[in-house]
Parts: sequence; structure tokens; C-alpha cells
Amino acid sequence: MLCKIDNYLRILYRLSGYIAAIFLILVATFILTGIASRIFGFYIRGLAEYSGYCMAASSFLALAYTFGEKGHIRITLFLEKSSKNIRRFLELWCLSAATFFSGFLSFYFLKMLMISFKFQERSEGADEILIWIPQVSVALGSTIFFICVLHNFILLILKKNNS
Repeated sequence: MLCKIDNYLRILYRLSGYIAAIFLILVATFILTGIASRIFGFYIRGLAEYSGYCMAASSFLALAYTFGEKGHIRITLFLEKSSKNIRRFLELWCLSAATFFSGFLSFYFLKMLMISFKFQERSEGADEILIWIPQVSVALGSTIFFICVLHNFILLILKKNNS
């Protein structure tokens, strides 16, 4: 059963990465459209804001995928010089701290999303979009990242028990 959960979570992280890539393509599309609109003399409201929203969505949705693929910066030089027991302790400490802080981040992004939804807050840009709409991707991405870090923390703990 744990293998199935592990596989489903890895699929979730990969899907999150694909969605992040789509948002990155949208950033490029909005920027190129903005450039083209200036060249041809017309103006499309909110392109800069939408580009920023897509960049935030791309950044946060890519966190879990990047962490799962070991793409985040890690201090392996220090860990490689440590003994096996100290290395395991350092990895456990780092993942426990990362789990705490990513959970904290996720909690407050979800809280911010609920407050924005409750008060129907609008952006200050030219488009005046309901701000909770772009915040959904940030809250979702940070929550998936928290799940990914917690997943890796649990895998590290179970690795010791199975060894």
C-alpha cells in the first residue's frame, strides 16, 4: 500500500511540474503579446499582471517537482565529509526543519487565500481581477511542496527501519 501511495505522490509531483511548465509558456506568451501590442500600437489591459500571476503559479507549482527530482540546492559537500550516523542525523534535522517551514508556508498561503475569497479582494492592477484566483495556484503549489517534503521525510525515517 505504501508503494502505491508513493507512486501516486510522484505522479502528483510530476503533474504539478507539467502545469508549472504550462504557466511558464503562458508567461512567455503574455510578454510576447505585450511586446507585439506595443509594436502595432494597441494596448491590452492587464498583460503585465497576468504575466506576474503566471510566474508565481509556475514558481510554486514547480517546487514539489524540483524537490522530488533533487533539483533544489543541497549542501552535499558538507554531507559527504560527514560520517554515516552524523549524515543521517543532519538529513533528518534538515528535512524536519524543511517540513515545518513548508507546512508553515502552506498554512499561511491557504489562510491568505481564504481571507481573499471571503472579502472578495481585487487586485490593484488595471484588470482588477479577484485576487483569490491567482492565489489558488500559489496555495496549491505550496501545499503540494509541503506534501513532497513530508513524503521525503517519512521515506528517510522508514529507510532506517528497513535497513
